[in-house]
Amino acid sequence: MRVLFVVPEQPRTTGNWVTALRHEQGLVSLGHEVRLVETVGSVANLERQVAEFKPDLIHLLHAYRAGRPWLGCRQQGAIPSVVSLTGTDLNHGLDSAEQGPQICTVLEQATAIIIQNQLTVESFAVAHTGLAARLHHVAPGVSLGSDPYPLRQRHALSASSILFLLPAGIRPVKANLELLQLFDLVAEAAPFCQLLFCGSILDQGYGQRFQAALQARPWAHYLGEIPASAMAAVLREVDVVLNHSVSEGLPNVLLEAAALGRPILARDIPGNRAAFMPDLNGLLYDSSESFVRQALALIRNPALRQRLVLPMQKIRTSVDEALQLEKVYQGLPVCRPLDSSSSLHAGR
Repeated sequence: MRVLFVVPEQPRTTGNWVTALRHEQGLVSLGHEVRLVETVGSVANLERQVAEFKPDLIHLLHAYRAGRPWLGCRQQGAIPSVVSLTGTDLNHGLDSAEQGPQICTVLEQATAIIIQNQLTVESFAVAHTGLAARLHHVAPGVSLGSDPYPLRQRHALSASSILFLLPAGIRPVKANLELLQLFDLVAEAAPFCQLLFCGSILDQGYGQRFQAALQARPWAHYLGEIPASAMAAVLREVDVVLNHSVSEGLPNVLLEAAALGRPILARDIPGNRAAFMPDLNGLLYDSSESFVRQALALIRNPALRQRLVLPMQKIRTSVDEALQLEKVYQGLPVCRPLDSSSSLHAGR
């Protein structure tokens, strides 16, 4: 099968691209042909890519940013489309006066709709009963890169420092600046801890305010972008992985942290709640006070951190995820039959 993924134009370290590359890896290993197309909203470029590649289906990895240009393509009525709803679509776009109507049109014309968070699948099906029959839950896999990254050595971080890491693009929904300010109380009580940030600056104004606030806090550091292939090495060196987002779909980096057995401290929202097992490999907080209390507990109590470093016993791979995608694709009405003769399919 030939699958064309349409991905919003973003740095390759963002969640959309991490997901796209993992999908590509898994589907190619099953014998499918895959092309990833980055879109900035250009209908002409997308039409050209479709004409060149001649896909059996289009998979849109963002209902608004990938779906909007697809709606304008001449081939739109002739090729089935699958839409993966992102956290931004679900938590912000659907309620937006500008984006909401276009997202609804994309979903109404899609042959299948994918959501990776089981909690969100259930709530979406109740709220959008007319789309429930086309809704599929595809549990995400984890693909850990193998590139080295000597975090403490490269950034001159003491071996005795307790390291907290927020891996997220710098933009308001990730609340990077708000976490930095909240951490003042933690750093005052525990001056031997360090707060690290990594990710692309996706909102320039917000990024400038964030970087200005860093200047007055010697215990906080912005590491810039770290390649996805090196994130596993970084996660292994930190003591606690953070997520302070206002909303999430299902954050890849928390799945990776759980797979590696790194303690997690995350805001109590549905996207984070579904990414790991609270109290087994991480903690949730629902207020500033509970964040500070639990952060200090993790700093002062090595036994607590040790209790939370149990890696997940069952980790879905990119192939496990691709098999779920393949099943969705097989149900599309106008796709040609899958080639079951490949050695990877044999025996499955």
